[in-house]
Order: sequence, then C-alpha cells, then structure tokens
Amino acid sequence: MSGILDSVNLRTQMVGQNRLELLLFGLETDQQYGINVFKVREVLQCPRLTEVPRQTSSIKGMAHIRGETIPVLDLSEAIGRAQIPEEERQRCFLVVAEYNKRTLAFLVRKVDRILNTQWDQIMAPPTEIGVENYLTAVFEHDGKLIEILDVEQILADLYPQSTEVSSEVATDSVKRQARQHHVLIVDDSSVARNQMQRSLESLGLKVTSANNGRIAWDLISGLVARGVDITDHFLMIISDIEMPEMDGYTLTSMIREDERTAPSYVVLHTSLSGGFNVSMVKKVGADGFLAKFNPNELASVVVNRISEVESQF
Repeated sequence: MSGILDSVNLRTQMVGQNRLELLLFGLETDQQYGINVFKVREVLQCPRLTEVPRQTSSIKGMAHIRGETIPVLDLSEAIGRAQIPEEERQRCFLVVAEYNKRTLAFLVRKVDRILNTQWDQIMAPPTEIGVENYLTAVFEHDGKLIEILDVEQILADLYPQSTEVSSEVATDSVKRQARQHHVLIVDDSSVARNQMQRSLESLGLKVTSANNGRIAWDLISGLVARGVDITDHFLMIISDIEMPEMDGYTLTSMIREDERTAPSYVVLHTSLSGGFNVSMVKKVGADGFLAKFNPNELASVVVNRISEVESQF
C-alpha cells in the first residue's frame, strides 16, 4: 500500500500520448473500479471526519488535509450502493481528487494498485445498458472487467450546474452571427456533452457531438473523403482530453498530421488537474485550452473564434 501512496504524486506529473494510468480501488463488493491517476492528488487512510449539520447527501463530512478542508463523498452511496458504516470508515481510504476546479475526497473501502495501459484498450460501455448509469468506460484485465465511473455525472447530480450563458456574452449580435456556424464537440461523458451542447445551442450554433476521439476522427475523415473542407464545415472542434479508444491529445495530433484537416481550430478541455495540460496543449498543436465546465468561458472562446473568422471577410 505504501508504494501506491508514495507514487501517486509523482505519477500525476506524467503524461503520455494516448496513455492512461488507472488507480484501482474497491467499494462494497469484489468489483474493481478505476480512476485516472492524473485526477488524483493523493491517497491516504481515512481520518476522523468532521460532520456537516443537516447533511442529507452522500457527503459524509469534511477532512482537514494539509491545511485544506475537503468534503468527503461516500462513493458507494453516491452510485446507489450501500453506504460505508461510520464505524468502518477509519479502516477505509480517501482518494483526494480534483475535478472541474473542485477538490474533494472519495471514501472507498480499499485501494489496490496503479495499472498502466493505453486509452485504445479502454472501451465505451455497451449501449444496451442505457444511459441512466454512472459508467463511462470498461477495461478488461486479467480476465476481469474493470469499471471506470463517470465522476462528472456523479458530481453533476450532487452539484447541479447551470448551462445558461449570460446576456453579456450571448448578445443579439453574437446570436445572429452564431447561426451561420457549426461546432463539433467530443466527450465521453454524456453529462459533459449535454452541458456543452445546451450552452452552445443557446448561442444559436449548430452542434454535432461524438463520444470519443476515435468516433470524432472517423466522422472528420469521412467528411474529408467526401470532399468536405473541414475548416469551412466546423467553426471549431472542442474535445475532452481523457476518453476511451482515443484521447484528445491523439485526436489533435492526427488532425494536425493530415494536411486536409491541419488548419482546423481545436480547443481541448478537461477536468484533469495539473500544469502539464498547458504544455501538452502546445505540444500537440491545439489552439486553446479550457478547464471544464463553465458556460460563459466556453461561450467566450466560441465568440472570440467567430470574431476572428468574421474579420477575415
């Protein structure tokens, strides 16, 4: 266990093309779950929690960690399973993570190890299971199926976020111009896709969405094969970074490597934390970066791009 705890911080400083490192953990059964190590700040034994008065959600209290007070989420209860009894918490672990500029700790029963793999080995869950679940991807390892939870969906249910763009950004003039443009969004999280789509459509934009980089690249290359000029077709491509089958870094690299798609305007967005995002965005040739999700920040990036395109005519 100490090896895992010691290595998490070092591993969060690393990033590789289409590469993924999963921190494996368990809840109330033998089922293994995974979380991207790049989201993890640290793992530690669960300390005594400070209760929150009148707390009715799966937030079980607060932990004071390295000078910061962090809310603790019982992950078992959050996904509809049995909660961890209070008397068992101090035998459990906290996975301290950062999502969308928010720091919180997931209470889990056990932490197993770090598994190094590639995003192209991570598969989207079968469509037959429907969309009303917290599963964003699956991964087969040693004959067992590891489940990767859609933490964005869990947090969206816990902390509902508005998708409304302010009138200062979404002016009548902007909306008139936006009706002429088409944006491609790429994200494996259904909640993230829906959030972005609602915000962008409120500007008047036409929006096409894809569930991961592989699907997006197939769509783009299919349009190119039919003679479509991608830079005219899409005002911009807004892609998540961490996705099954093909991540956003790899998608951007492929777009840049094909002369027919290279001029495309690409913005990467992510709930991942860490300074490596900025350097990697530059390395793969993306035009911009967004920490997701803020409707006004998203809309402002699109509005600025519309202004750039309109000024060329």
